[in-house]
Amino acid sequence: MTFTAEGAAAEGAGDAAATRAGDAAGRRGALPRLLDLSPGEMSELCASLGEKPYRGRQLAAWIFRKGAGSFSEMTDVSLKCRSLLARNALIGPDMAKEAEDASPDGAVKTLWRLPDGLKTESVLIPDGERYTLCVSSQAGCAVGCLFCRTGAMGFKRNLTQGEILLQALAARRGAPGGAPVTNLVFMGMGEPFHNLHNVRRALGILNDPEFMAFPRRQTTISTIGVTPALAGLTASDLKTSLAVSLNSPFQEERDRLMPGARAYPLDGLREAVRLLPMRKGRRITLAYVLLGGLNDTPAHADALARWAGGLRVKINLIPFNPWPGSAFSKPPDGAVESFRERLTARNLTALTRKSYGREVSAACGQLAGQSESPGGIAGRRD
Repeated sequence: MTFTAEGAAAEGAGDAAATRAGDAAGRRGALPRLLDLSPGEMSELCASLGEKPYRGRQLAAWIFRKGAGSFSEMTDVSLKCRSLLARNALIGPDMAKEAEDASPDGAVKTLWRLPDGLKTESVLIPDGERYTLCVSSQAGCAVGCLFCRTGAMGFKRNLTQGEILLQALAARRGAPGGAPVTNLVFMGMGEPFHNLHNVRRALGILNDPEFMAFPRRQTTISTIGVTPALAGLTASDLKTSLAVSLNSPFQEERDRLMPGARAYPLDGLREAVRLLPMRKGRRITLAYVLLGGLNDTPAHADALARWAGGLRVKINLIPFNPWPGSAFSKPPDGAVESFRERLTARNLTALTRKSYGREVSAACGQLAGQSESPGGIAGRRD
């Protein structure tokens, strides 16, 4: 799926000429992209073009709620206004699906080609008769977790608001069988708190009941625990669920496994989590990737229980998902269960997360900006 202004080309000879002008490379690069704007900014743009500001809310509804990919679809916007917009704006980034890989367990991974040729990925995860969408906030990642295939890519760049939103818009259009996409997790490529400005802007639209209407309690942001950003979160922010990746309760080991987390020591991270202004009944999720024979020992479980004790948290245990070139292995099921039981014996809520999409490298820690299908394209739907 690529959003451009070409849909306006059939709306008369004058409109076609305007669209051809808008398609010139230099001109296109300078045009605002509506998917990168807030509804208020769309209103300001309309006013600057001599249109009534209320047109901005119309545009936002067409793009964010109805998923319009061209101005020609906006049937309650006048032809004159559509022509004006086609000359002066684009719907969104030239971001296209390069491949879709479907796993036997129902997960679907989409490989996205960004306007500058970089790659990122999103994953639809089945949950009964509905789906959870795992979105990326960056191309690559700067944290460099040794057990994460994305970390091995290194950091490329932040995604824009529009590039984040387009993942969700495409998922709602193309979920298998037309099943609803009800939950959203920022657990794809990247550290969301390293791109907090664009993530927050995107969430304002994703969670808005007038537009994309993902409930805030069914939206989760995953972070390594960027302590300054955690300290700045408000009670309103925390209507959105939060997951903190811990992965070791021992400082030296965590520093080694998660180089980008060295700036956020465990003691300070624990205090930041303790002070979060959460509403009654809410809990933070601690994500813990279990690496066979490394961080899955009884001593690790006991130290994790001490670290989490007294905090309003629940613990998600994630058995390592292998990927080519990794030095780690998945722990035996018995070791995972023993680790979980050791936590629950200390009155902690601990669950083992089921992984989807391993066969197409779509599971937690496996995203690498590439298709796993022969020839690189699988089930493409544009």
